[in-house]
Order: sequence, then structure tokens, then C-alpha cells
Amino acid sequence: MKATVAEYLPKIPGPPNETWPQGARSTVAMERGSMQLRLFAPGAFDRQQPHTRDELYVVIEGSGTFVVDHAAGTEHIAFGPHDVLFVAAHVPHRFVGTTPDFKTWVVFYGPDRSEPEPGGKK
Repeated sequence: MKATVAEYLPKIPGPPNETWPQGARSTVAMERGSMQLRLFAPGAFDRQQPHTRDELYVVIEGSGTFVVDHAAGTEHIAFGPHDVLFVAAHVPHRFVGTTPDFKTWVVFYGPDRSEPEPGGKK
């Protein structure tokens, strides 16, 4: 399988939805098993919500700050092209101060953690 930015960027924005009223800012490029690869280009404002699976971001182009809201506090991570960022399922996160050319691959993988584990943890 192969996915290119040139192939999937024209599909963004996609159809509007509740989170992205001006059109979805990502598109599925490939899937296999529990893995899903999306191209994500949020534009000026990142409206994403925490996801139910772990995520890897592989920055293609652009720069900014990746904000992760951990239980112990908020982490601000500067990023640029070719950086790889990780966030666990259900952890609030967002991109801020991004350059207009920012785009990234997003790899969702592993089990869907929609249901709480015994003891109430997700």
C-alpha cells in the first residue's frame, strides 16, 4: 500500500460535521486491521477531540506547538517537519500556532478503548 500527500490533500476539507462545520480536516488514506492512516490539515484552528485509540503524528510540513493536557499538567511541545508525536487514547491534545502549510499523517492504532476498563479507567 502507498499513500501520497498529493493524492489525499485535494480531499480536504471533506464533508462538514459537528466538530468541523467548515468541512472535515482529515481524510482516510489507508486501513488495515486496527491501523488507520489519515492525512490531517487542520487549517487555522484545530478542533479535534480526544480519540479512543493511541495516535502517532508524523509531521509532513509546517510547524507549531503540540499541546497535551496530562493529568499532571499541560505540556507544550514545539514541532516541525519530520517530527513524530505520540498521544495516548483519551488524552486531550491539539495543535496551536501552526503555520498555514501545516499537515501531518495521523496513525490510529491498537484497540478501541471506548469502553471503560474495570475500575472505571479508559
